[in-house]
Amino acid sequence: MPAPELQIRRAAETDVPDILAMIRALAEYENAAPGAVSATEAQLRESLFGAHPGAEVLMASIGDRVAGFALFFHNFSTWRGRRTLYLEDLFVWPQMRRRGVGKALLCELSRIAMERGCPRLDWMVLDNNQPAIDFYKSLGAISLDDWTTFRLGEAALRALAK
Repeated sequence: MPAPELQIRRAAETDVPDILAMIRALAEYENAAPGAVSATEAQLRESLFGAHPGAEVLMASIGDRVAGFALFFHNFSTWRGRRTLYLEDLFVWPQMRRRGVGKALLCELSRIAMERGCPRLDWMVLDNNQPAIDFYKSLGAISLDDWTTFRLGEAALRALAK
């Protein structure tokens, strides 16, 4: 019997429970504090499939089993004068790794970026995630070590907005 085929497709609203499960699994993999993921299925349904979607999702499956996902959205490069793609999350279930799932998701994202005229695809990876760093570099990605990520959290946003 032949091995089940790897498939990449656009997520549907019915995928929301699987997407949320993978977001939670990714947070656990990244050693996030318990309860760090506050997203709900209802919020994801609205944010991904509502009137004004804020992001898009690719789903990967092997046979009839969900293997992983990639959640992405558009950014804008003022220097290039064009929109770019930003990969927020890429996750592959541990039992599905080393089967080409992550590479297939990135290949499809690259195709989408080219199709939409995006000159680049950006993402972040935790410094301690060496397997991911090695994987991304093997695909030709470069590390932007001269950039520092900053974030205003909810409390800081409230204080600054006053």
